[in-house]
Amino acid sequence: MSVESIVRQGISLEEVSLTFGSGDNAVVALDRVDLSVAPGELLAVVGPSGSGKSTLLAVAGGLARPDTGRVRVHGTEISTLSGRQLARFRRTHIGFVFQTGNLIPALTARDQVRLLDRTGGRKRGAARDPGELLAAVGMEAKAGRRPHELSGGERQRVGIARALATDPSLLLVDEPTAALDRARSHEVIELLARQTRERKVATIMVTHDHDILGHCDRVLTLVDGRLSE
Repeated sequence: MSVESIVRQGISLEEVSLTFGSGDNAVVALDRVDLSVAPGELLAVVGPSGSGKSTLLAVAGGLARPDTGRVRVHGTEISTLSGRQLARFRRTHIGFVFQTGNLIPALTARDQVRLLDRTGGRKRGAARDPGELLAAVGMEAKAGRRPHELSGGERQRVGIARALATDPSLLLVDEPTAALDRARSHEVIELLARQTRERKVATIMVTHDHDILGHCDRVLTLVDGRLSE
C-alpha cells in the first residue's frame, strides 16, 4: 500500500488539562489546551523549561492521560482506550523521535528500523523496506553500522527512519537537535519536514532551538501550560 493511498487524519486536543500533585504542591502542566495538526504539517512548540512541552508530547502520544479534555489521533479518541488498546494503537499509529535517537546499542541501523516489525508494530499492508527508509533519510550506505559508529546527526536520521517504519499517522519529536551543531541541526529538520510532507504525517516537535523554526509550518508557544500563537 502506498503512502499516498492511505487516508490519514491528524491529531486534535480539545480542552486538555493535566495537573501533577495537589493542594499547595499542585503544578498545572497543561491548562485547557486546544490544538490540531493536519497530515503533512510540521508544528513546532517552543517555551521555557518546565512549561509543559514534554507533558504535551506525553499526552498526545498516549503516554499520559489528561485529567480533562479529549485527545483524538487518526479519528480515534485515545484518552478513552484501555491500557492494552492504547499500547496497540501507539505501536501502529504513533512514532516517537527522541533527543539522541534513543537507539539500541547492539543493533545495526537496518535492525533498528526492523525492530517494530519484530514486535508486532506494523499495520497490515504497511510494510516498509528498511533499505528504502534508510535511503530516504540518507543512511542506506551505513545500514550495517551500530550507533557507536554513527555521528549524532546520523543517529537522529536512523531514529526518524525507525519512527516512520509503521507508517504512523502522528510523529512526536522531542528536542531532536539538542546534541547537534548548527549545520547538522538544519539537515535533520529539513529531513524531518520533507518526510512529514511526503508521508502525510502530522508532526509535533518540541524544541528550544529557535534557529530551526523556519523549516516548520507553524510555531506555537507553551508557557505555564497555556498554548498560544
